[in-house]
Amino acid sequence: MPHPASPDPRHDGFVRVRGAREHNLRGVDVDIPRDVLAVFTGVSGSGKSSLAFGTVYAEAQRRYFESVAPYARRLIHQVGAPKVGEISGLPPAVSLQQSRSAPTSRSSVGTVTTLSNSLRMLFSRAGRYPEGAERLDSDAFSPNTAAGACPACHGLGLVHRTTEALLVPDPSLSVRDGAVAAWPGAWQGKNLRDILDTLGYDVDRPWRELKQEDRDWILFTDEQPVVTVHPVRDADRIQRPYQGTYMSANRYVLKTFSDSKSATLRAKAERFLASEPCPTCGGARLRAEALAVTFAGRTIAELARLPLAELARLLTESGDDSETARVLTEDLCARIGTVTELGLGYLSLDRPTPTLSAGELQRLRLATQLRSGLFGVVYVLDEPSAGLHPADTESLLTVLDRLKSAGNSVFVVEHHLDVVRRADWLVDVGPLAGEHGGQVLHSGPVADLAGVEGSATARFLFDDSPPPERRVREPKGWLKVGPVTRHNLRDVTVELPLGAFSAVTGVSGSGKSTLIGEITEELNGVGRLVVVDQKPIGRTPRSNLATYTGLFDVVRKVFAATDEARARGYGVGRFSFNVAGGRCETCQGEGFVSVELLFLPSTYAPCPDCAGARYNPETLEITYRGRNIAEVLDLTVESAAAFFADDEAAGSVLRSLRTLLDVGLGYLRLGQPATELSGGEAQRIKLASELQRVRRGHTLYLLDEPTTGLHPADVEVLLRQLHGLVDAGHSVVVVEHDMAVVAGADWVVDMGPGGGAAGGRVVVAGPPGVVAADPTSRTAPYLRRRTGG
Repeated sequence: MPHPASPDPRHDGFVRVRGAREHNLRGVDVDIPRDVLAVFTGVSGSGKSSLAFGTVYAEAQRRYFESVAPYARRLIHQVGAPKVGEISGLPPAVSLQQSRSAPTSRSSVGTVTTLSNSLRMLFSRAGRYPEGAERLDSDAFSPNTAAGACPACHGLGLVHRTTEALLVPDPSLSVRDGAVAAWPGAWQGKNLRDILDTLGYDVDRPWRELKQEDRDWILFTDEQPVVTVHPVRDADRIQRPYQGTYMSANRYVLKTFSDSKSATLRAKAERFLASEPCPTCGGARLRAEALAVTFAGRTIAELARLPLAELARLLTESGDDSETARVLTEDLCARIGTVTELGLGYLSLDRPTPTLSAGELQRLRLATQLRSGLFGVVYVLDEPSAGLHPADTESLLTVLDRLKSAGNSVFVVEHHLDVVRRADWLVDVGPLAGEHGGQVLHSGPVADLAGVEGSATARFLFDDSPPPERRVREPKGWLKVGPVTRHNLRDVTVELPLGAFSAVTGVSGSGKSTLIGEITEELNGVGRLVVVDQKPIGRTPRSNLATYTGLFDVVRKVFAATDEARARGYGVGRFSFNVAGGRCETCQGEGFVSVELLFLPSTYAPCPDCAGARYNPETLEITYRGRNIAEVLDLTVESAAAFFADDEAAGSVLRSLRTLLDVGLGYLRLGQPATELSGGEAQRIKLASELQRVRRGHTLYLLDEPTTGLHPADVEVLLRQLHGLVDAGHSVVVVEHDMAVVAGADWVVDMGPGGGAAGGRVVVAGPPGVVAADPTSRTAPYLRRRTGG
């Protein structure tokens, strides 16, 4: 049916999308008003992100590229435009996604928000300099520039060094028996022991009996003598003499830690290193000249360590009434205000970005946008409420309203029902995930969703029935954690029930993650510990769902066992896209080629030769049940379960697929690159991998915000699995903000009362009803609504 022509977008207040076919969208037509808070809802994998980010934002970005330069236009043909008929009435767009990148230790709250720039300017222009000292440029106050970085630690604030105790944990062993634990294993370690033997050191005497000077030389010498080694002849093979170069354990560890490309080797080397504050700058990361300058009686490093709320107070009361200081402090305090408004006043400027949650990072970017003064743009946000306590969500809504009232359109992909209720316009996508979704069920005011059949969102949004009665489980014992003194926790001790479901709650920065981070296998009663976090399952398109779960190994065996593969002599390796042989060599099996964009982040485009299939044509000629390996990898988990259903050879494939279906991931494709998965999806893949293992004995499962990125319908599915683990005799501890999950727990530990210095203690602990009734708890009023208290 032909679509009516869109009216002139300049006189029409709508973004009109026609024929959107990105990912699982089925020729979607939808009209969304501009200058409103529009929320996109739907179960995980329904297609809401494909519509908001993959279509609306991607098209705005494509138009921007088109407008800049012929160079950029050429790249668009490589990257590809979104699959959509047309979009009219689309203003420029700004995207704020949950970043999956791995920021470096040099990235901090100050650099993300650019607040560090303002503070450096304040010190450069209005700081108190020692008498006769030359004024410094603002760059001299940055640890990330050559002008400012402490020369001893290169601006990192830490120095790494080894000690004898770390390098030789068991001094009763001899060198031959592996006393020097830091050395590599296998042949390389044997080689170093043989060289020491040749140099005349006693490699058979216990380490503690060697002379101190010999021990020091073996571990710490910078010399690298070359000697001729005559290996001991084995009966089964002749080994010829060779030239061997000695490398001390200290040198090996430092070299591996700084140069190795292997994350595993680097992590092993790190075990033998002690980090300590740099003795030159005391951990302040800056040169002495910069640290000699003060403002309000403090150095820039001291101010950067303060929580932002306290920093703003100190700057306001600085007492420096010069015009320069006044203008700069007012600007800085106004910009800090937007960060504290989003509930992040407990963060300090020097807090490293890798220690922040994805939700905290996105809110910092949101605060930066608030100050940018843009208007007339579409902000496309990816779950800004992720990681937020219900009390903090209210301040988030205030900020979104301010973005809207400044003359912008705010399009939000969101699951949090409080945010959904505040929307001016609701776009509900579904009805289910993957190929069972991809349709717009409703586009209009929130209240009108009530009458839409098949909407999973409507079922939860308008449900005011009282919560079902549930009996709290009796604990099988208690796990004592603490006393903990770390970050903002001061001598905190907590007891958690074993054989039960526990939830740890509290506002952002109250100390929840710090507390559960202290739970280790060494604690009495833990047994086996499984930590299921939201870190990516891989950082490149080469890592995917099938490789992570081990599914891929079985699928490759199935293909290698086909008659045609045997006739051609194709082994299991032929069907791997990670090694030469069967893969497409143009993209080296990635299916994508990286496209470098000038002044913009590089992006991935489908490989021009294999069009994303990852394999060469000969490999793709081998089929199993009518599909080649690329087509099998393109199946969703749900379709793959049907495809392998009656195949005895693929029994373990089916077990993996069923656990993925059990945690609500039936919509993901087997070959879906890790770079496309959300933190919540990565967490559920890890949980599924764990669920398919045969468990013996008691296991404690530790999950940090497992419902992040989940629609309430998916939360139900996940909770069924977690409560199933507890019913099977295990213990589950979750850090959680979703009150539906907390209300269903057996035991709740509420941290707080505030964040940062205002938190760090247990406000109340007990069954949900007890916590809901506590007048001092900031969680209580929100929990009462769910417990019917």
